[in-house]
Amino acid sequence: MSVFTAAADQSVCAPLPVLGRDVTVPLVTGGEVTYAALDYAASAPALQRVWDDVAAYAPYYGSVHRGAGYLSQLSTDLFENARRTVAEFLDCRDGDQLVFTRSTTDSLNLLARAIPADCQVFVFETEHHASLLPWQDARVTYLNAPRTPRQAVETLERALADRDPHGPALVCVTGASNVTGELWPVRELAAAAHAHGARIVLDAAQLAPHHPVSVRDLDVDWVAFSGHKLYAPFGSGVLAGRADWLQAAEPYLAGGGASRKVTRREDGGVDVEWHETAARHEAGSPNVIGAYAIASACKTLTEAGWDGLVARERHLIQKVRTGLADVPEVRILSLFGDDAPRVGVISFVVEGWNSSHFAAALSAEYGIGVRDGLFCAHPLVRTLLGSDPQTQGECGAPEAAPGEKSLNAIRVSFGAGTPDEHVDRFVRAVRELVTDGARWKYRTEDGRCVPAV
Repeated sequence: MSVFTAAADQSVCAPLPVLGRDVTVPLVTGGEVTYAALDYAASAPALQRVWDDVAAYAPYYGSVHRGAGYLSQLSTDLFENARRTVAEFLDCRDGDQLVFTRSTTDSLNLLARAIPADCQVFVFETEHHASLLPWQDARVTYLNAPRTPRQAVETLERALADRDPHGPALVCVTGASNVTGELWPVRELAAAAHAHGARIVLDAAQLAPHHPVSVRDLDVDWVAFSGHKLYAPFGSGVLAGRADWLQAAEPYLAGGGASRKVTRREDGGVDVEWHETAARHEAGSPNVIGAYAIASACKTLTEAGWDGLVARERHLIQKVRTGLADVPEVRILSLFGDDAPRVGVISFVVEGWNSSHFAAALSAEYGIGVRDGLFCAHPLVRTLLGSDPQTQGECGAPEAAPGEKSLNAIRVSFGAGTPDEHVDRFVRAVRELVTDGARWKYRTEDGRCVPAV
């Protein structure tokens, strides 16, 4: 099955059990309501099975790669089995290496440290900061935001055609936008990169929780993603792909685990022989629980069946987009247009509303958690809003008071654990807030709107 498609006749599956599904929160208007977590793009709730697996292992926790005792050996086996499970989940090629990191950001910074000194990097301005910023020590070409998938490929081809053909090059691209949810033409971009002698790394932070990702089928050189977006929020991430640049680079962190042999020299210094395996970039005691949690999430999603998960998400996307389309004051942000395939991430602005005010009202009056701001993708959101960077506050915090024109956007995001009731409540809340206004008074505190006492 293609990463961008699912079987058309696949029935919609039930939401997967997640932690927090029964949590209630107070409303400023009185009473409590079950919390509607609609900020999956930032951090998805942990799958119940992930939590159960981690809890079952916790009493047997031990040091990894360093102990002769039973618990240490058990933990080492668990850690390395997790590596194999995630590699299978990503359909890695023979010879690929999989390094456990802290997050997508950590993975891409690791790769940025491993690229050859004369490498030229090509990255679209539409990227999340995790994939936009790590390359600043390299020769970076920032590409303008495309307005169609075809334009994205053509823009990259033109840029690559102008590069030095004899030097190494790397393309960094997202699989799904963390702002618009739109899927990018990864396979076509990989083909363009390889045709011009460049390599490509896929930021799959927003893609992997929503669609199957095959390194082999997409023909990408590396893929990076985070556990906390894949229903395993334990501070772990993954960088998987070709081994040569990783083996040739100095270790990302120097320390125990990365070194195979350390000897003193007569001049008082030390000589170090580094590992050539993934351990080269995993110095220190690894996050075995985080790695195991990612592996558990990979198993759970695979066994649940991607066709049903994708079909369910399309059902929820249609609900939200249809509901927002019925509110004239709402404008959904998009690069590629309404018909572009996408995951469950939708950003929008509401005419006459400050985005922080609107998000605060959704939370305080309806028990709905969304996100507002620039979503760590400042150039992209500013392009979509047509806003002047000088009018933004620090970290994208809005300077406008409640009720004034928004300088930022609102993002609603959902996934495998989202029930229909959450998106139905969200659509109803948007309609009521636009029609009737907020029922509570709000004030600005530290650049954010919060309910007044």
